[in-house]
Amino acid sequence: MLRRALVIAVTALATMTAVIVGSGAPATAAPGCAGVQVVFARGTAEMAPPIGITGLSFNQALDDRVHGKSVRTSAVNYPASSNFSDRVGFAHNVVDGIKDAQRQIKSIARRCPNTDIVLGGYSQGAVVATYAVADRINIPAKYLRYRSYAPEPLGAEYAKHISAVVLFGTPSSHWIRQVGAPGMKVGAAYRGKTVRYCVAGDNVCDGSPVGGPTPQHVLYSVNGDTIRAADFVARRVH
Repeated sequence: MLRRALVIAVTALATMTAVIVGSGAPATAAPGCAGVQVVFARGTAEMAPPIGITGLSFNQALDDRVHGKSVRTSAVNYPASSNFSDRVGFAHNVVDGIKDAQRQIKSIARRCPNTDIVLGGYSQGAVVATYAVADRINIPAKYLRYRSYAPEPLGAEYAKHISAVVLFGTPSSHWIRQVGAPGMKVGAAYRGKTVRYCVAGDNVCDGSPVGGPTPQHVLYSVNGDTIRAADFVARRVH
């Protein structure tokens, strides 16, 4: 069953990649303000950068559901690397993503105060997105010497500009504890705006011990979750 799921996912990814190559890169911000601005962080070494297959699937679904408003998408600029054996280096990469996501949110809010900002991420990108809107990041005691590298929380004044946070395949709290990362929770102002998706059998998000991801972890772009997320966002943008 797992082998069949993997074959389906790989086939779908290959098909979507062909479409992406033919249609060019995702739209980037142009002069003026969009009705909805998506800031999306791709997953670890995910195909179709800069926003990945999951981001592209979500962006297309949202564009189909938001009528009368322009939708633009920008990628969180970070490596989305798989250098898990280098804990410090990997943490620096994630921090780069958090800071870039926060920088983009601040910039959009200042330039375009009436734009609905949507923050999203898949897998490692969901980690970046979650920390970006956390009330605080509590560094584990054994890593306190790196406290100065941790990003500051996003100012409370930006919460009103973020209409939704969408997270796909977010590593579970058990997974995060096992790898020694800080606890992960969106800030209080975002809890009612946040939706999370975890495919049954996805060991990254279902509370399983740390290990190589199961085939279900790559199904978010094809199992309907990006459509459900787009429906959630469409109801929240005004």
